[in-house]
Amino acid sequence: MELGHEVLFTQLETYRKELLNLVEDVSEEEAEIIPNGFKNNIRWNLGHIYLDQYLWIEAVTKEKTAVDPGFAKWFGYGTSPKDFTEETPTLAELKTLLANQPLEIKESYADRLTEMFPPTEMGMRTIEQVLVRTIFHEGLHLAAILYLKRFIHS
Repeated sequence: MELGHEVLFTQLETYRKELLNLVEDVSEEEAEIIPNGFKNNIRWNLGHIYLDQYLWIEAVTKEKTAVDPGFAKWFGYGTSPKDFTEETPTLAELKTLLANQPLEIKESYADRLTEMFPPTEMGMRTIEQVLVRTIFHEGLHLAAILYLKRFIHS
């Protein structure tokens, strides 16, 4: 694997660990709270982060990924915790999925990072480009979770 790709996967793993450290002390009950002025809760943000990486990989490759089809109805763009059902993963389950995802992506796609595909609507043509985008997206939701935690604990 190229050095640049090793760095990309190190970033993916490092930022994911930061996210998981941020929610380490969050209880299932706290993960459900939607403070005034917020649209979603911590649990939704975590599921959305998990889903987003796989959706963008699917968007560029046009191949199905390991993500459960139910994730789109629970955590897709425009959804909310009102869409949760008894089958929606718990906070603990989401933490496990998120912890395993970087390695799963590395094992599945490390040798295909620069493979060219037809461009997405954002012009991305490679899995490498998708991962850069999803790392940025994860950072946005990490900030949202940080704000949610502050409101919940104030």
